[in-house]
Amino acid sequence: MDTTPFTSTNGLTRRRMLGTALALGAAAPLGLASTARADAPSPGPTPAPAPGRLTLPGPTGPRRVGMVALHLRDTSRPDPFAGPGRYRELMASVWYPAREAEELPLAPWMAEGAMKAYMDDFGFKLPPSATPLTAARLGARVHRTGHRLPVVVYSHGAHSHRAINTITVQELASQGYVVVTVDHTWDAFTEFPDGRVLTPWIDGAPQLGPRDYAADARFVLDCVEEIAAGRNPDMDGKPLPDGLLGAPDPLDIGMFGWSKGASATAAAMMADPRVRAGYSIDGPMQAIPVTDLDRPFLMLTAEFGRDQNPDAVTFWNHLRGWRLNIQADGVRHSSYSDAAALMPQVAEVLGLPEQQVQQMVGTLPADSSVGIQQAYPLAFFDLHLRHRRGALLDGPSPRFPEVKFLP
Repeated sequence: MDTTPFTSTNGLTRRRMLGTALALGAAAPLGLASTARADAPSPGPTPAPAPGRLTLPGPTGPRRVGMVALHLRDTSRPDPFAGPGRYRELMASVWYPAREAEELPLAPWMAEGAMKAYMDDFGFKLPPSATPLTAARLGARVHRTGHRLPVVVYSHGAHSHRAINTITVQELASQGYVVVTVDHTWDAFTEFPDGRVLTPWIDGAPQLGPRDYAADARFVLDCVEEIAAGRNPDMDGKPLPDGLLGAPDPLDIGMFGWSKGASATAAAMMADPRVRAGYSIDGPMQAIPVTDLDRPFLMLTAEFGRDQNPDAVTFWNHLRGWRLNIQADGVRHSSYSDAAALMPQVAEVLGLPEQQVQQMVGTLPADSSVGIQQAYPLAFFDLHLRHRRGALLDGPSPRFPEVKFLP
């Protein structure tokens, strides 16, 4: 399998940056208010967080959000690390626009076992009651309007998990997209239905590279095609939410990822024409094929920008279709993730020095980060999957003065 070091350019590993950011955030009771715009259609009331529970900003789209977890097995890929006769096994989540389902529980940010392992790995004890809740109702009925829904696949960064960009994922779902997130087993904190919890640092765990991630993503595309054709890909036969079978459009697919997952997005596009548009969140673009790519690609950069990363320059020079590179002022590698929304509030509660917060998530204000994470992916996929043109991608916007368009 591919091996690629993913270390921030300032010498901090992603594990330390992200783990410290979230673990510190989880160490104290707090609640973050939703950043939904006042003029945006309301998807319904957001329940008040329980005392001591973390919260994330809610989506701004007109639809409520539903989610279902899937247990998947790729029988075309034996997994030697899982034991003789075992195949690649993955956990994924499908997010989608949903009907009203206030009686259904909200989906947790991470499964309890995975969340505990994530916190324990950094030495923080977190009660299950503090796990953040998302905006998604578990198993809610799909909101259908007579046509199929565009699909976006998400790939996380190294030593992370599929929930780390929930701000963007649930925003896209609230705007009418089916979004499929996947844990890259052996490089993720993931929990399976039988209670098994795997982490990136167990003894003998393999080092996965972007092309391994891309292989997972391409298998997820196969599963999307199964759902579109009316078949359930869950290996345990778990019932799917009403209306999900047949809902995804298998001809209208995009992909995005963060860090190693962003590099995987590029690798998947080069290997698979089903991915029509790609969005990279600070991807190092290491250990991927270097070939021309004629489909739309947007690079949202921070510490792996073209001014300091030759691999990003090489990749950029092979983009032959629509392309754009934007970067916000004051960002670090974790600025475009859920951690950016948690850390400022954590600092206030715990009395952390500003320098420590900035080392983790930069100086970009949390509300600006959340707005960027919601607005730019939506504008990009709306343009290239739905053919809905807006002005946001045409040049600098007074709504986001921090975002610079790079030549």
